[in-house]
Amino acid sequence: MHVGQFRVSRRSITMTVAFAGLVSLGLGAHAALNKHVMDSARAAVGLETTQVIPNSSRLALVIGNGHYPDAGSPLLQPINDARAVTHALRQDGFDVDVIEDASRDDMIRAVERLKNKIKPESTVMLYFGGYGVQVGRQSYMIPVDAAIWRERDVRLQGMSVESVLDVMKEQGAQAKLVVLDASRRNPYERRFRAYSRGLAPIDPPEKALILTSATPGKVADDVEGQNSLLATEFLKNLKAKPVSAEAVFTNTRAAVTRVSDGEQVPAVSSSLIDEVKFGNALTARAGS
Repeated sequence: MHVGQFRVSRRSITMTVAFAGLVSLGLGAHAALNKHVMDSARAAVGLETTQVIPNSSRLALVIGNGHYPDAGSPLLQPINDARAVTHALRQDGFDVDVIEDASRDDMIRAVERLKNKIKPESTVMLYFGGYGVQVGRQSYMIPVDAAIWRERDVRLQGMSVESVLDVMKEQGAQAKLVVLDASRRNPYERRFRAYSRGLAPIDPPEKALILTSATPGKVADDVEGQNSLLATEFLKNLKAKPVSAEAVFTNTRAAVTRVSDGEQVPAVSSSLIDEVKFGNALTARAGS
């Protein structure tokens, strides 16, 4: 072998090794840059690098019904509200089951799922947005597939709030929270021979806290905006963490009354014994 050929080969090897080193450094820098960009993107859209760990003792059923065939036009706010409330409760560690435009069968199955999860130490919350009707001193949540012409149709096709509270009680839930955004003018009541507006008074069972969007027998017109007035103020007060559930409900009532200039006055009733707090979520590093 000639000396010149040997020198060329050694130079080629050296250049190849150097080039490989540069490529490796470049790939490493690119990966680091990508990670930095992804972290920046998460921060920009408010996505934390931590994730909330659902607490099996904090359960919620959230229902948002908007598309009722008997209504002149769909209710746009209940579904938006259900999604926003679901996000907020999950951030607070609740195990949330959410259903939208629920039929009666959907609601029955959802309550059965909730029932199977409840334990004696559970804090359980029901949130409903849509149409509500009072019949026989009970307040009924109306599914989207209900065909209501008489009062007895409400009993047959609706789901009473009291029946869901009974399920929570029978399963021994430690605390029962209910938010009803259902005191709207609905298309059914004028079909009855004698109709009652709004919701009926809900007598809370032991260890319960209930918030309705208007006082019993009153209706509340939807305001303009993506979310209802009740949901908007409820979510605002939920962010003031940690805070007791009673404070959230009471402050929401006061805020709605103030913002509406007294046109809409929510109702709060409580039989809680122990304090229930929002804002106790556990978090973990994403990917850990």
